[in-house]
Amino acid sequence: MPPSTGVTPPSGPPDWAALRNKISLLLPGESGYDNAKRVFNPAFDGLKPAAIANCAKPEDVQEAVSAAARRVPIAARSGGHSYAGYSVPDGGLMIDLGGMSSVDVQGEQVVIGAGAKLKNVYATLGAAGRCLPAGSCPSVGIAGLTLGGGIGVLARKYGLTCDHLVSAQVVTADGKLRTASAESEPELFWALRGGGGGNFGVVTSFTFRTDPAPSAVSVFSLRFPAGSADDVLAEWQRWLPEAPPELWANVVLSGGSPVGARVSGCYVGDSASLGKLLDGFPGATRSVKQLDYLGAMKYFSGGESRQSFVASSRILGEPADPAKLTSVLKGRRGMDLLVDGLGGAVADVAPDATAFWHRKAIGSVQIYSQADTRNRSVATDSVAEVVTGLGLGGGYVNYIDPALPDWMTAYYGGNVTRLKQVAKTYDPDKVFGFAQAVTPD
Repeated sequence: MPPSTGVTPPSGPPDWAALRNKISLLLPGESGYDNAKRVFNPAFDGLKPAAIANCAKPEDVQEAVSAAARRVPIAARSGGHSYAGYSVPDGGLMIDLGGMSSVDVQGEQVVIGAGAKLKNVYATLGAAGRCLPAGSCPSVGIAGLTLGGGIGVLARKYGLTCDHLVSAQVVTADGKLRTASAESEPELFWALRGGGGGNFGVVTSFTFRTDPAPSAVSVFSLRFPAGSADDVLAEWQRWLPEAPPELWANVVLSGGSPVGARVSGCYVGDSASLGKLLDGFPGATRSVKQLDYLGAMKYFSGGESRQSFVASSRILGEPADPAKLTSVLKGRRGMDLLVDGLGGAVADVAPDATAFWHRKAIGSVQIYSQADTRNRSVATDSVAEVVTGLGLGGGYVNYIDPALPDWMTAYYGGNVTRLKQVAKTYDPDKVFGFAQAVTPD
């Protein structure tokens, strides 16, 4: 394992000219630079990396890390969906992993490059008749999703994305390419499963175990009369924990007067069996479709257009007072509170077995508000007011929020001390440091 260096940091900026002789590099002002640094949220368009390394193989990442380590901030960009824009290091080196996006199904396993997007992962797996539980947004990168845990619509049946990780290739702060698995670098392997993107090193590829793709996945949407949000949330909190793990559902509360409510989800099985489970919601307008695995993933995928937004998260550890959660949304048009169900296979894993701590929660709560350059500060203040009013603790690191109080404990709970030790072992000099990085101190 790499020891703490204790060496005086090098001075001066990286030698970009020398690095350009080894890998593809873009500098400010060059053709393609402005487009290359763009991420999903336009709010971060003003950030300006000192250089962008376009990496096509692990050796490129090693060269980039070695050239920039302890000279400028370093951040990897896979899908570019960091809610805080952390994959665009202002004045630092962005390591663009988009050139490493292969998806190679090998029997019951799949090897996925760290730059792969979920839409391509699902398409390849679906064609091969295999299944990997993951997120829903098609342009999200497999890397950030996995490293933060990986909550998705099949999580109750199959677990988190990180629960399927067999091994990962990682370039650590010393520029070495390491294999992290249960047998090799086991502490790093533990940390990569829920310890958050951007920490400990740059993953270049993942090997996952997969499951046979289910032949039928039935999707559904339930809509309710105006003014019923409290009753819907109360019933959802009772209904989902008692449901079989084949069923996953979320509840979305939409700000307004009155607050709106809808429930949607999926069931690994046929639509007739799903219909019986939905009888727990009388009075709802029901829409049900029976699809195959790939069809269901496309159903949940939504669009790929860039979106300007402000968001935060909390964890629903136990049933909450519905009126308290809905009251803070009254009159707040353009703001949604989304509760994604957990339980089932997620809860079958101990909270300290991986770095993902929130194993026993009912669900993760995302507070999402539309925002543009004119109202971003207002939206930010509004989200902060809502999350304070909810009275909930915890947070999901994949919905990272720079304003989250005691964010380390919120994201990682009782796993904080062990994560700090992993950082001390693999990145003692904070080569991959950023505002919410896991660091030794």
